[in-house]
Amino acid sequence: MTDPTIATVILMGGFALLMVLRVPITFSLALASIATATYLNIPLMAIVQQMVQGVKSFSLLAIPFFIIAGEMMGRGGIALKLINLANVLVGRIRGGLAMVNVVESMFFGGISGSAVADVASTGTIMIPLMEKSGYDDDFSVAITVTSATQGIIIPPSHNMIIYSVAAGGVSVGRLFLAGFVPGVTLGIALMIISYIISIKRNYPKEKKYSFKEAVKIFGDAFLGLMTAVIIMGGVVSGVFTATESAAVAAIYAFIITFFVYKEIPLKEFKGILYSTLKTLTMVMALIASASAFSWLMAYLRIPAIATEFLISITNNKILLLMLINVLLLLLGMIMDMAPLILIVTPILYPVVVGKLGLSPIHFGIILMINLAIGLCTPPVGSALFVGCAVGKISIEKAAKAMIPFYFVMVIVLLLITYVPQITMFVPNLIMPGG
Repeated sequence: MTDPTIATVILMGGFALLMVLRVPITFSLALASIATATYLNIPLMAIVQQMVQGVKSFSLLAIPFFIIAGEMMGRGGIALKLINLANVLVGRIRGGLAMVNVVESMFFGGISGSAVADVASTGTIMIPLMEKSGYDDDFSVAITVTSATQGIIIPPSHNMIIYSVAAGGVSVGRLFLAGFVPGVTLGIALMIISYIISIKRNYPKEKKYSFKEAVKIFGDAFLGLMTAVIIMGGVVSGVFTATESAAVAAIYAFIITFFVYKEIPLKEFKGILYSTLKTLTMVMALIASASAFSWLMAYLRIPAIATEFLISITNNKILLLMLINVLLLLLGMIMDMAPLILIVTPILYPVVVGKLGLSPIHFGIILMINLAIGLCTPPVGSALFVGCAVGKISIEKAAKAMIPFYFVMVIVLLLITYVPQITMFVPNLIMPGG
C-alpha cells in the first residue's frame, strides 16, 4: 500500500536533491517523476504519455518561430540599428548611453523576446561603448542586464506562451497586450535610476542628431521594428494565431536579414538553424519532463495542499500576494525561468486565481516580472552570467552595482501586483472578454 505523503516527499524531495547534486533540470524532473510513479505503482507508460501530451500543443509551435526570428534579427545587424535609433531619441540626456541601453532593450524585446539574447547581442556593443565613453564597467553591465529583462515582459515572449500552456490555455493575445504597459513602466523606472546615478557620477551626454540624420536612422531601423508589428498586429487583429504570426514573422525576418540588411551572408543561416534547434531541443525536453512532473503533482493533490497551506497562513489578500512574490523571487534566484513557470503555475494558479480572484492574465505578468528579476540575480541568473562574461567583470562586482536597480525593479513589481489596472487596461481595451 502506498502513502501519498511519502510519494510527495519522493517527488519534491527527489527533485530538490537532484538539483542540489547539479543534475540538469530536465533529468531532475524526469527522474523524480519516474521514481514517484514507480513507488505509486503507476505504469511508466503513463509517464511517457504525459510527456508526449505536454509537447503536443499547437501553441508551442510558436516557440521555434520566435526563436529563429530572434536569432536572425540578433545576428543580422538589427541590434546596432536599434541602438542608433535609441540614441536619437534619448542620447542627448545626461547619462545618455544608459538611457539608450534601456530604450534599445524595449525595441529589441519586441523582436527577440529573450533577455539573454538581448544581453548577448546588444551587450557586446553597448558595454564596450559605454566603458569607452567614460562609464564604470560595473554600471555598464548592471544597466545592460537589468534593462534586458524587458524582453520577457514586452511582447512577443515565448515564456508567455509556456505560461499560457501551463495555465490551461490562457489567451496569448491578451497576455501579449498585458505586457506592454508593465514593460514600459519597468523601462522608465530603470531610466530614472540610471539618470540619478549618471548625474551623481557626471556621466556624459551624447551628440545631438540633425533632422536628416534622425530620419535616415529611423528608416534603417524601421524594417526591423516591423517584425514586432507583424506579430502583435496579426494576433490582436485575429488575422493570425500566435503560431501563425510567429511563422510569418520568421519568414519576414529571413527576408530582411539576408536580402535587405545583408549584414551576414546566407551561409550563416545554417548556424542560425543549429542554434535554434539546440535551444528548441532544451525547451521541449524541459516542457515534456515538467508535464509529467505536473501531472503527478495534480495526482497527489499538491496544488490543493499548497493552496490550503497558504490560506492557513493568512487570509489577507495583500499579505498573501506579498508572500507569493517573495517565494517567486527566492525561487528565481536558484532556478531558470522556463522550468519555474511550468512547476509553480499549477501550484500557485489555484491560490491566486481561484482564491484571491486575480485575472489569469494579471497573474501571468506578475509571474513574468518576478522571474525576470531572477534572471539577473545570483547564483543562477543566466542574463547576469552573460553580462559579466561580456563585460569581463566578476559576478560579485556586478551584483553590488545592481543593488539600486534591484530596488527599482521590486518597486515596479509591487506596483504591478497591487494595481491590476496597469496590466489589464490595454487587453481589456483592445481584446475585451478574451
